[in-house]
Amino acid sequence: MVYLDFEKSVENLYEQLEKLRQVGEEGIVDVTENIKELEKKIQNTKKEIYSNLTGWQKVQLSRHPERPYTLFYIDQMCKSFTELHGDRYFSDDKAIVGGLAKLDNQPIMIIGHQKGINTKMRQYRNFGMANPDGYRKALRLMKMAERFNIPVITLIDTPGAFPGLEAEERGQAEAIAKNLFEMAQLKVPVLCYIIGEGASGGALGIGLGDKVFMLEYTWYTVISPESCSSILWRNWDHKEEAAEALKLTPEHMLSFGLIDDVVKEPIGGAHNDPEKIAKTLKAHIKKELASIINMDPEERIQLRIAKYDQMGRYTIADS
Repeated sequence: MVYLDFEKSVENLYEQLEKLRQVGEEGIVDVTENIKELEKKIQNTKKEIYSNLTGWQKVQLSRHPERPYTLFYIDQMCKSFTELHGDRYFSDDKAIVGGLAKLDNQPIMIIGHQKGINTKMRQYRNFGMANPDGYRKALRLMKMAERFNIPVITLIDTPGAFPGLEAEERGQAEAIAKNLFEMAQLKVPVLCYIIGEGASGGALGIGLGDKVFMLEYTWYTVISPESCSSILWRNWDHKEEAAEALKLTPEHMLSFGLIDDVVKEPIGGAHNDPEKIAKTLKAHIKKELASIINMDPEERIQLRIAKYDQMGRYTIADS
């Protein structure tokens, strides 16, 4: 298990627990009560730490190297999954995966950002940063789902759309803008879940839906704390301050009316019990899908547009 800086006290307790268990296995002394007492202390310490996380600490948890990614959730939640490739314009972007699947007996089109589980795969997946080809692939799959009246589920986890020169040359901004335009008008249900990082247009490119949800230890905002710090202070030293100022946590997003609900994670984060969070997410998707799947398509579109029309606050200055 990889521990973050603010988890050092938990790491120390687990080290003590491991040593106690070794003593118990040797059979020299009965340490059963000591183990129970230490396990209880670990649980209490974890509850104390994770109930008072700062914005930056939630950013760190969302990036945990052992955190489950899109393909893990698909494997755990779906009976079958047929991945579909290519945007039919340029290439098959590996940072976005998608295809047809079954959620129990309900056919769905599931699409999401995919990060790599090791160094080689991270490079292969471009660290979850999609090119225009990825967003065009996602839109192709959404339009296919619409033709066959299949709901769309998106899983968002990206540090942002790929900012390289080649991405800009191939129309990164246009690809994301078109996805927003088309997703607003899809006739089928669209549910969006932020399962890790939700940065800027990279997240929005597959993030406009009837309902948008965030897992408990994720973030969602227009820019990463590091990039915000580098713009305002010319370095990354103020990333923690930037994270607080950006108000990027699920609780902030819910209070602003930008998301519809927060999905609870196992204590300490999804990586502590990946199977449990997959079951929780599946149950949440099924419940939310059932609430909108029989809605009239035109009514669904109007409600979706109205939802986004109401976002944000403004005042009109006196002339």
